[in-house]
Amino acid sequence: MSVITPMPTGTDLRAEIDRLRKERNAVILAHYYQKPELQDLADFVGDSLELSRKAADTDAEVIAFCGVKFMAETAKILSPEKIVVLPDLEAGCSLEDSCPPEKFAAFRAQHPDHIALTYINCSTEVKALSDIIVTSSSAETILSQIPKDQPVIFGPDRHLGGYLNRKFGREMLLWPGVCIVHEAFSERELLKLKEQHPNAPVAAHPECPPHIVDHADIVGSTSAILQYAKTFAGDTLIVATEPHIIHQMEKALPEKTFIGAPGADGNCNCNICPYMALNNLEKLYLCLRDLTPRVEIREDLRVQAKRSLDRMLDMASGTIGLGDLGRVGVPLP
Repeated sequence: MSVITPMPTGTDLRAEIDRLRKERNAVILAHYYQKPELQDLADFVGDSLELSRKAADTDAEVIAFCGVKFMAETAKILSPEKIVVLPDLEAGCSLEDSCPPEKFAAFRAQHPDHIALTYINCSTEVKALSDIIVTSSSAETILSQIPKDQPVIFGPDRHLGGYLNRKFGREMLLWPGVCIVHEAFSERELLKLKEQHPNAPVAAHPECPPHIVDHADIVGSTSAILQYAKTFAGDTLIVATEPHIIHQMEKALPEKTFIGAPGADGNCNCNICPYMALNNLEKLYLCLRDLTPRVEIREDLRVQAKRSLDRMLDMASGTIGLGDLGRVGVPLP
């Protein structure tokens, strides 16, 4: 008769995760949108591709990715020899869900003269159907290298694509996907907040809709926003992206005030990513203990998807994790 081991709690749970990390030769990754307790326990905290590249450079045999499924898949694409586990396999992404591979393939077939510039927030299958993958920190650098007369499909985030269209004077054909987190910000409530803090700049992720981006002092990836938080001259910053990134800001700059941009109800709770929130310490412990749920990718599909990632790295490897979208209205050097 098997004995059921009780779930450890509190400091015992953290100690067990540390024990398993060493026993499994595992590296623990946490995206900026994860709960603070997961960020504090991780070996690396950062943007999705930045984390996958760091994990690939380690001698770890196991990658435990506290993030969402497409991020763990990217880690597997770059590290096929490693075991990749995700605390909760249901941790998906509204952008990935908005772009089913079969529909994306049909859309591409309707526009054979277009190349597909695809945001990394998509499935492995969509990556394999794409020409070049971009991140929010590499998109401008890559787009600046594509001739203006080359027709481009951009997906799955229409807000990021629209931002790039406006800034570069492009007419990319946009897939109609959105991030449910960044879509939830309210312009009316943001303007109220700006009235209360007239000297506070606004930092926004380009996944936000135009009515939020238009009020931003800086638009950039999570890493770019975090870097701006460390360098801006004031004492208060309004942050229009998933609010768990504020944890890193408060750790780095406890003397400053960081305020999450509000949703329609006047607070930022509705802007917490429900997919990211599925991960927790208990599930991280279980996935390290049992090495499940695992992320597995067919080798032929992995190779196809890696081609589009490699093209991005060839064109803009120096931007990964740095954030190069910069201030609104400031052209690329």
